[in-house]
Amino acid sequence: MIKLRLKRYGKKRQASYRIVAVNSTSRRDGRPLEELGFYNPITEEVHLEIPAIQKRLQQGAQPTDTVRRLLQKANVSAQAST
Repeated sequence: MIKLRLKRYGKKRQASYRIVAVNSTSRRDGRPLEELGFYNPITEEVHLEIPAIQKRLQQGAQPTDTVRRLLQKANVSAQAST
């Protein structure tokens, strides 16, 4: 199963996250299938590659709870994920 999850990077106490598509059995910081955007919780900056995310959702990828909230805030259509 493919999941859309956050991959951590950055320095200590200055974490940023990449939104990636990975196999559900992979490690958190393992090699992703595809990078779909990034999220910086410190500056609240979010950049999403919406066409690629919608494509993955239509293929059956399941977002984690945090990624689902980020997608809802960005008004990315969630009908493909349900």
